[in-house]
Amino acid sequence: MKIDRRSFLGLGLGAAAGVAASPVTWKLTDDLSIWTQNWPWTPVPRDGEVTYDDTVCSLCPGNCGISVRKIAGRAVKIEGRSGYPVNDGGVCLHGISALQYLYDPSRVQAPMVRKGDSWKTVTWEEAITLVAEKTKTLRESGKADAVACITDNNRGTISGLCKRFLMAVGSQNFYTMDTMDKSWEMLISKIHGLNASAGFDIANSDYVLSFGTGFIEGWGSPVSNFIANSSRKERHAKLVQVEYRLSSTAAAADQWIPAKPGTEADLALAICSVMINDNLYDKGCVKKFGKEFDVFAKLVTEKYAPELVTRTTGIDASKIRSIAADFAKAKAPLAIAGRGKGDSAGSLMEFAAVHALNCLSGNINKKGGFWTIAKDEPLTWPSLEMDDVATKGYAKATIGENSSVSKLFEAVNSSENGSPVEMLMVCNANPCYNLHNAKGVQEAVKKIPFVVNISSYMDDTANLADVILPAHMFLEMSQDLYTSSGTTQRVTSLSKPIASPIFDTKHPGEAVIMIAKALEGSIASSFPWETYDECLESVTGEMWSTLSEEGFIDSGSQASEVSAMDFSLFASFKGFTMPEGDKKNYPLTLVQVDHMRLASGTFASSPFAVKTVSDSILKDSDSLVEINPETADQVGVSDGDIAFIETPVGKARVKVNLFDGIMPGVIAMTEGLGHFAGDNHYIGGKGVNVNELIGPVTDPDSGLDAAWGIRARLSRA
Repeated sequence: MKIDRRSFLGLGLGAAAGVAASPVTWKLTDDLSIWTQNWPWTPVPRDGEVTYDDTVCSLCPGNCGISVRKIAGRAVKIEGRSGYPVNDGGVCLHGISALQYLYDPSRVQAPMVRKGDSWKTVTWEEAITLVAEKTKTLRESGKADAVACITDNNRGTISGLCKRFLMAVGSQNFYTMDTMDKSWEMLISKIHGLNASAGFDIANSDYVLSFGTGFIEGWGSPVSNFIANSSRKERHAKLVQVEYRLSSTAAAADQWIPAKPGTEADLALAICSVMINDNLYDKGCVKKFGKEFDVFAKLVTEKYAPELVTRTTGIDASKIRSIAADFAKAKAPLAIAGRGKGDSAGSLMEFAAVHALNCLSGNINKKGGFWTIAKDEPLTWPSLEMDDVATKGYAKATIGENSSVSKLFEAVNSSENGSPVEMLMVCNANPCYNLHNAKGVQEAVKKIPFVVNISSYMDDTANLADVILPAHMFLEMSQDLYTSSGTTQRVTSLSKPIASPIFDTKHPGEAVIMIAKALEGSIASSFPWETYDECLESVTGEMWSTLSEEGFIDSGSQASEVSAMDFSLFASFKGFTMPEGDKKNYPLTLVQVDHMRLASGTFASSPFAVKTVSDSILKDSDSLVEINPETADQVGVSDGDIAFIETPVGKARVKVNLFDGIMPGVIAMTEGLGHFAGDNHYIGGKGVNVNELIGPVTDPDSGLDAAWGIRARLSRA
């Protein structure tokens, strides 16, 4: 049979298609896979005994219990710990991928000292001696108060050791990052006169009115909120989301209220006015309000009636009345404030306006309501020795106003006679990335003569340090952890090491103890422990036995009794925090948004997490900016265009992502990208750090950074 060229091609293509459609190809692929696994150079995990070790994840404030699967002693998999009170077997994608942080080759593997533009690896003794000598020199020259320290929070032994070190040296300049926790604690103190943190019983509430809180974006205790959200339908509970864009939380809510950004407090007070006018509030709360109730009622009914705030918020008066009626009728209503993941402080007036709804409903310290969780100090520290130098230095005021870490760096940048901070210690924090006006923070750090960073990774702050003391990753160490705002549970946990240190690292707390010991005298005497583990066992006192055996202590919901509600502060509020910049030169409003797949705290996202980020957030190495099609037409950009976004504090190259779910005039960028490159090729240098485009805005009522956005302009490249 004669076969011409056309027949031959047809036969070939048909045969190829037939082979592809048959199981032969896939069987050959399986066989190839089997053979390649037997090649001698292919790495194969060794067999061995399978064991499980329980510990606690500290990658975010959720502090979930996890169980680590090990083969022949090597950690190979992470699962949620069943029965753990916070997450009960659940775990997020960051917790699952924690082993990638443990084995990350880009970790700081030994102590390093800066030599010009390069790094020199040194011994621990050399690094500690260098830090101790610098501290000693400052004390001898009467500049003990020129030492400052920044940690992620003020709870637990690690931050406790850092604060104790500063006191022993003679400085009050101990700072933690500004978060919603600070704002809630300040508000509870002002309104209720209590030293307590905020708790939200979301799992038992039948009507949650959320003002921008990202339950699905990682707010509070993420896994706990995922569980509560998934049970909403069977509990017949309703979620109403007030937000200027269709976030994942807004999309999953029963009702989305797209209020204009920055008007959340107006909307909350308008709902209050309806509840008071229509007699829908709890009468028992009037007694606790006292005389201030009439003043508060007059304020909201006259200045925040629905018809008056409709134009401000963009929400119809009828809709406001409907929300008020539904909130008041609910058996267990709950109002929540704290945008996104709660990583920023927010306006104190906004928090107060939202909390007024909880007060009017009378659902405080009740099932499904708002809780004032007693904030007792669980640790017992020995007495502190302070010599004359420490006493004199500690008597001086802090450098940053209201102990705001943003104000600290502003003071450094604005000083004309050298930096008021001459030595900065940073532990478990990355201010050069996480703070607003990140470029300005980096410039301030460069002006500080001596910077010590205790970190596991070469992050944005470590890259500018003079000395890096490499820390254990959390799977390599013990530490005490405490539940954060967002849950009513009081759980004290013990994170245990499930792996031996891979590199020449030490526990962050032990590094602080080593520095104190090297300084000798009263400072060394204030640190009587030889190791961190000895310190941990000592200061946890009676808790230690249960912590070491069970891994956690569940104290349930222990509320501080609310005996008063002082709303006289509304009369003294100075106002809302507005975005920086003028509307004429910057016609758009840029807001930062959170995404569950991108970490926005101390740790950068893992390779696994980054691979799950959609092209609508990160495309190649470009961040995408969300913009409404209507606004895009006005600006002159189209979907996928390369554009430049400019604000009063920065400029960046981005790609355009048309999104109908964001309000016209508002543009959004996701937080968690644009990290220092270094050796972190999977996350470093990808995208833009939105904190470099948004400047800090000091809340006039709290003194904390409450910026939620900034004026901006967008132009096609």
